[in-house]
Amino acid sequence: MIAVIGGGIVGGLIAREINKYIEDVYLFEAKNSIGTGITKGNSGIIHGGYDDPPGSLRAQLCYIGNQLYDEISRELSIEVRRIGSHVIALDESELAKINELEEKAAKNNVKEYRILERNDLFDMEPNLNADALMSFYCPIAGVTEPWKVAMQSVKSVELNGGKVLKNKKLVEVKRKDNKFELSFEDGSVYTADLVINAAGLYADEVARLFGDEVPAIFPVKGEYFLLGKDVKYVNSVIFPMPSELTKGCLVIPTVDGGYLAGPTAHEVKSKQDFSTTRDGLAEVKEKSLRLVPSLDFSRNVVKTFAGLRPESREKDFYIDIGKSSVIHVSGIRSPGLTAAPAIARYVVEYLIQEKLHINLEKRKDYISHVEKIPHFVDTDYGYWVRAIEQDPEAGEIVCFCNEVTKREIREAIRNGARTIDEVKFATRISFGECQGSFCVSKILKMICEETGLEPKDVLQNEKGSWIIDSEVRTI
Repeated sequence: MIAVIGGGIVGGLIAREINKYIEDVYLFEAKNSIGTGITKGNSGIIHGGYDDPPGSLRAQLCYIGNQLYDEISRELSIEVRRIGSHVIALDESELAKINELEEKAAKNNVKEYRILERNDLFDMEPNLNADALMSFYCPIAGVTEPWKVAMQSVKSVELNGGKVLKNKKLVEVKRKDNKFELSFEDGSVYTADLVINAAGLYADEVARLFGDEVPAIFPVKGEYFLLGKDVKYVNSVIFPMPSELTKGCLVIPTVDGGYLAGPTAHEVKSKQDFSTTRDGLAEVKEKSLRLVPSLDFSRNVVKTFAGLRPESREKDFYIDIGKSSVIHVSGIRSPGLTAAPAIARYVVEYLIQEKLHINLEKRKDYISHVEKIPHFVDTDYGYWVRAIEQDPEAGEIVCFCNEVTKREIREAIRNGARTIDEVKFATRISFGECQGSFCVSKILKMICEETGLEPKDVLQNEKGSWIIDSEVRTI
């Protein structure tokens, strides 16, 4: 058995890649849900690969990962919108940095870019700061929904005979007869022949359980605004000039038509500090308005949130085999989402097959395509009508913000969703302007109907995040 520790984008795609060769793959996730750690607080950008330090593992894997997303999109039924990106020069001092980006792109073998003068830039993005002088434009950049990548990856693993186990926090490791005995917080024990540590923020701590050391991880917090769909701000991802620490506060169209403004990049002490701050959000406002002055933070804000990324002092990915023979995939900071498909291949084709000399052969029975829950409002009208004829719940809207039907919610629950957030990330319900104030009670009721759970036992996400503390009346 091959074990993958961590159910985010990277862990999910690694497990899926291994599963192409070996059926007996187990993915262990410490949380209640897949993709709710680093993955959930991600900007969702598929980067072009031009900006990472030449010679770094980040640069090596980012561009390859970008190219693999067309295949990932088809096979995992996830939406990838290649809307392009602009890095904006707002004054004379920033014009020289455009040349630096061009030099980096050449060293990273990225050819898909153009330098746009002011007139061409404003033809594409009329709402930019009027001071904008030039942009470094990369048409292959895009956006996706990070949690969907993780969720569909693990769905692929299950479809192909692997196991996905949640609420499995690794607490102890023993070595017996050249195998790993993995003990989890819930008392369960599993034996593995090979282990891949893709535990995100906690990859350094997991490495120590195996007696290995990887570069220490410290969390860097990014705060965001999510803006609604009512106003058209930009067509592409808008970057300021990057610094050594961060790519800056951006303006990012989301897959479903909204916009993100952010993130900040500030080191914090706790790996559980997902709080937003007055100063952090003020910084996002100031910096994003410098790019797009028309952003409406008074009437168009849907929500604010924060995510953490696993940074190391080396500022590069650490992907290698420890002295324990465990493969550690650590420090996967930006552009981790973009690089993830390439990381998965690097682990399987280079580390497992070449460095560990484990011969693998592709399975002949492997199923590459994974269906998704259809979002009926995005489908052909005739398809939706036929679905309603077969099941009237396909025509009953529960979430009016994002037009999600009862059928979609029920299918998510039947696919294994047990928390409000699992249903949310599977269907986009409660992502809209009301943030679930209208529909959460309906989701709660449907989870109870499908699973037999009591309302007080249904969680928002993690342990302790109850919706109803005790029953007052039946719902």
